Order: sequence, then structure tokens, then C-alpha cells
Amino acid sequence: MLARAAEPASAPASASRYSIEDFFQNPKFTKATLSPDGSSLALLISDNQDRLMLAVMDLATLVPKVLVHYKDADIQSYHWVNSNRLVYDLTDRKIGVGDTHTAPGLFAINKDGSQARQLVERSTAFVRSASIAKIQPWNTFFSDVNHAENSDEIFVIQVTNPYRNERHSYNLIRLNTVTAQATSVNRPGEVNKWLIDKQGVPRVAVTFDKNLEAVHYKDPVSDSWNKLIEFDRHMGAGFTPLFLAPDGTLLVTAHNGQDIRSVYRYDIQKKQMDAAPLVTLKGYDFSGSVIFNMQQNKLLGVDYETDAEGTFWLDPAMQKIQQKIDATLPGTVNRISVAEKNTTDVVLVQSFSDIDPGAWYLYHLKTETLDKLGAVRPNIKAADMAYKDAVKYTARDGLSIPAYLTLPKGKNKNLPMVVLVHGGPYMRGVHWRWDHDAQFLASRGYAVLEPEFRGSTGYGSKHFKAGWKQWGLAMQDDIADGTRWAIAQGYADPKRICIAGASYGGYATLMGLIKDPDLYKCGINWVGVTDINLMYDVVWSDMGEQWEKYGMPVLVADQKKDAAQIKATSPLLLAERIKQPLLLAYGGSDLRVPIVHGNKFYSAVKNSNPKVEWIEYTEEGHGWHLLKNNVDFWSRVEKFLDQNIGH
Repeated sequence: MLARAAEPASAPASASRYSIEDFFQNPKFTKATLSPDGSSLALLISDNQDRLMLAVMDLATLVPKVLVHYKDADIQSYHWVNSNRLVYDLTDRKIGVGDTHTAPGLFAINKDGSQARQLVERSTAFVRSASIAKIQPWNTFFSDVNHAENSDEIFVIQVTNPYRNERHSYNLIRLNTVTAQATSVNRPGEVNKWLIDKQGVPRVAVTFDKNLEAVHYKDPVSDSWNKLIEFDRHMGAGFTPLFLAPDGTLLVTAHNGQDIRSVYRYDIQKKQMDAAPLVTLKGYDFSGSVIFNMQQNKLLGVDYETDAEGTFWLDPAMQKIQQKIDATLPGTVNRISVAEKNTTDVVLVQSFSDIDPGAWYLYHLKTETLDKLGAVRPNIKAADMAYKDAVKYTARDGLSIPAYLTLPKGKNKNLPMVVLVHGGPYMRGVHWRWDHDAQFLASRGYAVLEPEFRGSTGYGSKHFKAGWKQWGLAMQDDIADGTRWAIAQGYADPKRICIAGASYGGYATLMGLIKDPDLYKCGINWVGVTDINLMYDVVWSDMGEQWEKYGMPVLVADQKKDAAQIKATSPLLLAERIKQPLLLAYGGSDLRVPIVHGNKFYSAVKNSNPKVEWIEYTEEGHGWHLLKNNVDFWSRVEKFLDQNIGH
């Protein structure tokens, strides 16, 4: 983590002056990308009506011009096709999931505004006749660009059986963004990941069949697919393709017999991984991307994440540039982007930290100066925010548990605390970035502890597998042990602790109230699982049948073999044991944890607990998309916490 000066204990808690809207409003500046030749910059910024628009800046003049702007839609994402042409798709961030009845679509346009064309239909009901079938159907999405020089082609994927509750496979299509000519790519099976090489050739494909995954390589001589490896995807074996260099070098991420997942070179001809990793991170699985410059035909570096994000530069010149930028922008992660096909005298910098939502800059190599393009959340001042620190504590069985601790600005002892449990649960839940949930809570005077309990990914195979079939058991104990650690360290007042979380975090909230009633004085569960059997039995969930058949029995619990364990760890069946004040909130259009989880639990708990508040946002899905609902929810959270563990 980045070094920083200690904060005086008497510093004023000035973040309290921020409104809920300040924390949860949409970001104003969300993305910037250099064109392949480095002559232009594309920007995704919002207008005065909070609509995201696409702008392009000529780096010779540094004057941005709005390229695409809708009054009734937002630009969701964009990509450079080549140095003259872009593609983009749409969303509407002013309506909820339940009110969304259109797909993102896909559109192409030159950077001067000419040759605009729709490539993919937005309506999910519209059917075009064969004579005008130049526009692809709605279930078509951007995949990658064709990296060949001056090519107008991109690759898109079409999702097979998009309406069915199953793991989807992707048909790959080569699509010309000027003529809309489309050509299907031969696939080696049910593909869920494609890797395009730097010559614009689909060269690696990952297929699935029930619980098995296989990695295939398309031989450039025979033009046929060859299977490199097959493995059980849920057991952590095999490897994941990361990058294919122009010389045919395949980089993969794998455990390769080690606890930590690292980057390895894979010999395609020998079908063998090197024994020693190219990139390995002590105590952390590799998660990141490769930075490659096609003009130099050179691997420049690798982005990664440990307790904070960073870049390992293989190129000495880039390392020097990084050092100069870091000296100019101290205390922040400074991610550098370079033009893919040009050694320009300008690089793009994205700067952010735990207290700074971030900003974008242009760094001029000749003058060694920075031009600020814009801030992600200009209303947030870093000096007012609370630090988030990476910590570790020991669970009762000796396992080391990573966590992040956010303390209110200027306070560090005997505080009311919220234990914020991440969802997933099989994911890395917390990152060293500015986070609106933790920052809002800290601004109201609460310490926030975010445990990376066993089962969380990113911390090695041992940490991940220790969480298998441990819902409500050792995973829950890790959270309680973290809470007791914060008490022992003097951070938390043992009489003023609330547990909270969404999705799996909501499940852990309910189980925490049940298992450790003396530890948690209240609970906040939004969109949380309330019963493992419901995860199996609900007619529709976007997790899919493959997860239910092959993932859940291994990672969560087997519905038949582990029936007794499921019953013993069901908040729904144990609802009458919860006596503490409880806030429940669910989305009426949630496909991940359908609202039946909330309805059944509320019916079960309200008869024996008069201190339960129920909230339903009909148009929302798995979390709150709309500002009005975020403001309403967090206003209720603020009042709820103040009544139960506040000052």
C-alpha cells in the first residue's frame, strides 16, 4: 500500500457536511482512452442533465468536441476500432432494471462524426427480414477490435439461448463497422471465452461441457483447433489464457501446483507450462492485464493488484515515466496508458486512491507536465475523506484473514462500527479504492470493517478452498473473529456494532445476528440470500443451471447430501431467533436473488420481532441503480444506525 503521513487524532470530521447525494450520485467522468496512433483521446463524460456522452479530443489542440449525445440515453461503453473510428453502445441510467426493455445495441461512427451506422438492434422483440438483415440481433455484444492496421473490423459475440436459465456460450462474428458485413468464426465447442491475437485472428477459445472446461488453440498452419488442456473448472485446476503475443507466446494464469495463482508462459507445441512464473505476487493471486505496444512489438509491463493496484514495468523507459508521475502525484495509484500503435510523447494517467475517487490526466513526456482532464467526482475532496487501511487478523483456527478498515476522519478509538460483509461470496470483495458505502458510513462517524473471509478469492487457493461448504459456519466465524479483533484493538465499542451486507453479505448479516446475538446489536440486509434451498428451488435465477448442478454442490452445499447442514444454517428456518433491530431491503426485479428470499424471510421474522423494517424497490435489481433509491435507502440506514448504535 502507498505510504502516507499519519493523520492527527484531532483532525476535524469535515466529511459529515457531505449529503447522501454527494456520495451516491453518478460519476461525472468515467473513462478516457487514447486512439491507437496516439493522436486523439476519447472521453466519456456527463452533461448538465447527467447524461453520459462521448467526446473526442485532438491532442494537437487539446480541445474536446462532443461526438455522440442522446437526450434519452447514456453512452454505456465505447472502443476505438482504429485511429479514426469508434463503436459504442447505450444504456439508460435514469431507469431501473425492471423498467429496462431494450438491449445496449452497437453503433459505429468516425471521430469527425461521419459514417455513422447502427450495427446491432436494441429491441429484444424486433425481427428483421433476411433482405435487411445487415443489423445484428439484440443478443450481439462487442468483444474485441481487429488489431490489424487501419482495419474497420471488430469482433462481436452472439449469446446463444439468451432467455434460457443456463450457462451461455458465445458465437464469435467478425463484423465490418462500415459495410456491416458479418462472418462467423468456426468454434471448437460451447465457447465462453475468446482470445484474439494482435494480428486480428481468433487464436484461443475456452469451451465448457457440464463441469469441464477446455482450452483450445487454433494452429496457424493447419487452421484447425487443438485442445491444449481439459479440467474441472470448480476445482481450481488448469489455467486461464491471459495474452497471446505476436510471436505466438501464450501467457496464462495458473496455480501450477502452488497456493498463489501467477503468470506463466505456456509452450503451445509441448502443451506445457514453464516451471517458474513470469509474474508472481507474494500473498496474492495475480489479477491484472498485459500492456503491449504494437509499434515496438514489445511487452511493456503488467498491471496487477495486491493490497493496492500497481504496474510492473518491464520497459526501463516506462518505469522512469512512472517514477516521475508518482513523484508529481504522490499518495495515489497512477495507472499509465500508452497508445497501442505509436510511441507518442503523451501518455494517459488515471489517478485514484482510497480517499480520492480519481481523476484523468495527460502527461507530456518532453515537458514532464500534467494536464488535468477532469475528476470522476469533482464534488468530493480527498482531504475530507477517511483512509481505508489493509489489515490482517487471525481466525480461531489460525487462518490469517485479510480485511480493510476505514476509520472516521480524526477518530480511531471506541467507535460505533459497521461490519460490512461483501457479496459473492467467491470473489475478491474489497479493493483499495474510494468506495461510497464505506465513505458514507465513515462520514457519519462509524468505523467500517470489511473482512475478506475464507472463500474470498485473490488470496490463494488455501484461503479460497477453506470456504467451501462453510456458509454459516467457518466463513461466519471469520467475520465474528474480525469483529472481536476490532474490539480488542480498541477501534470498536463492543456495545455499538452492527453487521450489514448485500447478497451473500445479507445472508451473513442474518446468520451473524443468529450465531452471535451478543456481538451484533442490529443488522442491515439488502438483496440477501435467506435460504440455500431457495437457491436451488427458485424457478428463475440468473446464476444458471450449470452453477446449480456443478458449482453449488461443491462450493455451497449439496442439497441432498448436506440437507442437515443447509437446515442448520438457514436464516429462514431460524428467523425467530433474531431479536435485534433489522433493516431488510430487496429489489422487485432482482434475478440474482429473487425477491422471494426477502418475502419469505420477512413473513417468518416479523411475527416474533417487532423491530424489523421492510423496504422494496420494485424497479430495482440486485442492488440500487437509481439515485433516488440510493438516497432513500441510505437515509433509512443513517436513521437506523443512529437509533441503534449511534452517538
